[in-house]
Amino acid sequence: MSTPYPFTALVGQDDLRLALLLNAVSPAVGGVLVRGEKGTAKSTAVRALSVLLPDVDVIPGCRFSCDPAAPDPACPDGPHEPGGGTARAARVVELPVGASEDRLVGALDIERALAEGVKAFEPGLLAAAHRGILYVDEVNLLGDHLVDVLLDAAAMGASYVEREGVSVRHAARFLLVGTMNPEEGELRPQLLDRFGLTVEVAASRETDERVEVVRRRLAYDADPGGFAARWAPQEDALRERIAAARRLLPEVRLGDAALRQIAATCAAFEVDGMRADIVMARTATVLAAWAGRTVVLAEDVRQAALLALPHRRRRNPFDAPGLDEDKLDETLERERGEEEDGDGGGDGPDDDPDPGGGPDGGGAPQDGPDQAPADGAPADPPTGSPAAGEPAPDSPASAPSGERPAARAAEPFKARTLTVPGLGEGAAGRRSRARTAHGRTTGARRPQGPLGKLHLAATVQAAAPYQRARGRSGPGLVVRRDDLRQAVREGREGNLVLFLVDASGSMAARQRMSAVKGAVLSLLLDAYQRRDKVGLITFRGTGAELALPPTSSVDTGAARLETLPTGGRTPLAAGLLKAHEVLRVERLRDASRRPLLIVVTDGRATGGPEPVALAARAGRLLGAAGVASVVVDCESGPVRLGLAGALATELGGIAVTLEELRADTVSALVKDVRRAA
Repeated sequence: MSTPYPFTALVGQDDLRLALLLNAVSPAVGGVLVRGEKGTAKSTAVRALSVLLPDVDVIPGCRFSCDPAAPDPACPDGPHEPGGGTARAARVVELPVGASEDRLVGALDIERALAEGVKAFEPGLLAAAHRGILYVDEVNLLGDHLVDVLLDAAAMGASYVEREGVSVRHAARFLLVGTMNPEEGELRPQLLDRFGLTVEVAASRETDERVEVVRRRLAYDADPGGFAARWAPQEDALRERIAAARRLLPEVRLGDAALRQIAATCAAFEVDGMRADIVMARTATVLAAWAGRTVVLAEDVRQAALLALPHRRRRNPFDAPGLDEDKLDETLERERGEEEDGDGGGDGPDDDPDPGGGPDGGGAPQDGPDQAPADGAPADPPTGSPAAGEPAPDSPASAPSGERPAARAAEPFKARTLTVPGLGEGAAGRRSRARTAHGRTTGARRPQGPLGKLHLAATVQAAAPYQRARGRSGPGLVVRRDDLRQAVREGREGNLVLFLVDASGSMAARQRMSAVKGAVLSLLLDAYQRRDKVGLITFRGTGAELALPPTSSVDTGAARLETLPTGGRTPLAAGLLKAHEVLRVERLRDASRRPLLIVVTDGRATGGPEPVALAARAGRLLGAAGVASVVVDCESGPVRLGLAGALATELGGIAVTLEELRADTVSALVKDVRRAA
């Protein structure tokens, strides 16, 4: 077994280390969501934490890690008699992005259940993670149904498996750690809220700190055992501090003053529901225990807010997570002023509430001469969070000659539903019809590989004619492998929605471009809600540009759209050919994800010889490739040339006006994109 990197040898990442340590003291905090770029020690920190956790006593032979002192009465391997356990190290179980639901929750042997009436259950990753750590890398790329199952188990402390009337339940209590790169897509707000704490991580920009990271990593790679031995005293000290905080936690008092500060903070930041208040209360209590105190102070409430609230403040997918620290301080100060005549369950903040070694921001002892530990609340915002009042990078003064500065997008609206025709087999989503693992049952077929969702009626129908020949003598049904039938289900898939936006001079009227950006923003919001990938191509001047390669991060698309300048000629053909090339490459990467091309233009084409004819040929090329297309006609004024409609004909798609994109318009009934026959 390889030697994990020591937790105390990590350089920087104070917020990440503190959040992990607080959950190690009390998993009731609710887990950690780590947002940030790759290569920032996220996985290393999680694996290193497992070494600091105390060993767990388990019943020998129990696949569900039951505690011998209090065995689970519903354990599938039970019943167990108390006592007689053995100790083992806490596990770190990793959930891969491509895992199936059966791999996560476990699988029932339906064939044995039908033929023998036996609940033959193969435990999944939730069972393996019980009483340990469940680490989910790229949690934002997991299917929604898997994330729902995962967070339900984390909240209830148990996992339920239901298959065709056969039910199995087992305990599943674990420390949940999820990581994500926001550029690859966001989690839904409902799922974000289920994580207790969140931290932003980024690589340090300080030269000395980066040098120390490389120096320690090279030393570890050269001699893992020797490196770990040098850090063993710090590891032992931190392990003892976790144990001491666990022992002290039941004695910590959360006074009325601290509770009022928590409630006032959540109200001031307008978070939804009451989960934020509860998580803040638990986190502040653990922070006090971590500092060796039995009273929660205002500084604990402040630190708890910085960890528990940023991801709960997003009102829509285009809002960046973060917390205004000035507003936080004003709220806490105002509440302290109202309570200063009473003791409020605490003594209020002072310069050194914990001279015996309170939380140092990172929580991990560091004795290296080349790394200064954090010393309390940082003066700057947490790493990766946007600074308050930071100017936008789209100043008119920076626009090149001949360009107009970017127009601000109009207010987004609920967009009509645009779908790709036919029946796909892409990733689960909410846009177009597709064969999926979840949805309504439309038929049955023989399983190809392991059995998925059983079609019970079809299986019984297939087995029934052979019961006498198979010697059936009792009430049980004699079922063979060849009798099994798998359900064919139809649901919805996510698509690749590629926006091709005309940013030429003909679109440059500020009111017009504002309306166009509002429409595209509305479609981006719709794509987010329907779990689509999105891409953005713009064309103007002499060519086309891939402003946003296909991604699941629609908020990145919104940011690129906001700063989009306009001006110059209208190279429509170049834009269409660029779209054809992007879709060709994406089809090689993911052939099952069907594309939907949305062209936002007035249909004009200028620049070069025969621009209109070239655009028509490029449109026919996309139509021949089977790309479902919609042309959003931005032409305005009393005289209209109908060029966008002609382009839609060449593409084999449909044309809609900006007004017809609204879902509340009478003419905007749900309508499939039609391709030429």
